[in-house]
Parts: sequence; structure tokens; C-alpha cells
Amino acid sequence: MGASRNSTTSARSSSAPAVLFDVDGTLVDSNYLHVHAWQRAFTQAGFDVEAWRTHRSIGMDGSILVRSLTGDQSGDVVDRLKHAHADFYRQTAEMLRALPGARALLDEVAALGLQVVLATSAPEDELSVLREVLGRDDILSAVTSSADVDTAKPQPDIVEVALQRAGVTADRAVFVGDTIWDIRAATRAGVSCVCVRSGGIARHELEAEGASAVFDNPRQLLEELATTPIAALTAGAGGAR
Repeated sequence: MGASRNSTTSARSSSAPAVLFDVDGTLVDSNYLHVHAWQRAFTQAGFDVEAWRTHRSIGMDGSILVRSLTGDQSGDVVDRLKHAHADFYRQTAEMLRALPGARALLDEVAALGLQVVLATSAPEDELSVLREVLGRDDILSAVTSSADVDTAKPQPDIVEVALQRAGVTADRAVFVGDTIWDIRAATRAGVSCVCVRSGGIARHELEAEGASAVFDNPRQLLEELATTPIAALTAGAGGAR
């Protein structure tokens, strides 16, 4: 990452347990903007893809998403579709909003003495906008982006990078996400996963994938935080903050 803002925040990591947050659909209401952007990209390129299939793939690595929805396309086609998606998504950036309770949830996690980590594979330009929407850079211990891994979720790489930057082992972290791809990535990295439904995935599907708890949105997660694996992490926080 060189001298990027991500490496700067990672320097603030401590030995305190960490809560790793996905961002799209978990903290920021962006999933359906991604669906719209992908649909415009597919239509522009002449691919007939049903929107519900696109929605079911949001949160997956972009190259895997494209090939799963359009077939075994060449690298040039995949790259062209990804760039078109990014352009169309950028046009809707003013519509991005923090999900209910998202900022308060991050504040409370930090107040409990836990590290707040953004474990996302969003590209740097998109991540910059998402961080501005959240407005909580001052309490972040570490951040990841697409530049950190070759393949994103459901592979565990981004979770493992987040753990490394936070300086914690998998048993001293909890992942918070919104899709089955988040759960699969966290599980493969050995991290317990709590989910919110704000990404548009049904509770029973998230539970079937292995989510340890499921809440409607960050606000409900905050209200019931004491019942989640996140609360159990505080025993090891040791007043680090």
C-alpha cells in the first residue's frame, strides 16, 4: 500500500481484539446501487443478465461475479465490464447513505476498547467515498481494499489481511457482513461472522451459511450487541483504547 491512507491507519493497530466490518451493504446502503451499475454495464456490453442474479452476486469478487453471470469471458471483456460498472456506480455516489445505526455501532465498538477495522475489497476510489459517508476515520485501526488481494470474497484473503493489520488471531476477531460471501470468507479464515440483512439476503440463508447471529441492520445489532460474539471480545480488550 506504500504511503497510502490505509497503511497510515494500520499503524494504529494494537493487541486489542478486533471487529472487522464489511462496508458495502453492511455499513453503507450501497448494494442496490451496485446492482443498478452492473445492470447498466451488462446491457451496454450486450449481455442479458437478470437483475436478481446480479443482486445475489453482490459482495463477490468482481471478476468471479462477471464470469458467473456472463460465462467464461476473456480477461479483456471482464476488465471492460468491471470498468463500466465502476463508472456507472460512481455516477450514483451522491445517493450513498450510512445505514441506520452504522456510525453509532462503530463508535460503541471503539468505546468498548475493541479495534474497528474496515475489511473490504472495494477499490480505493470507491472506498474513499464510503469512508467519507461514514465519517469515522478517526476511530479506525486498519483498513483493507481491493489493492491488498488478487481475489476477493468468498476467498478468505481480505479477512486474513485485515487480521494481520489488526495484529490479532482469528479467535480474537469477529467479522460483520451482509452476504453469504462474507460468511464464507470469514469462515475460511476461522473468524466468527455476525450478519445484517441490509444487503438484501434472507435471514434463513445467512443462518444456513453459518452466521452466528443475524440482525436487520446496524442499529438492531447495536441494540442487541451484548448478545453477540462481539461482546465476548471485550473480555480480552484489556482497556487498550
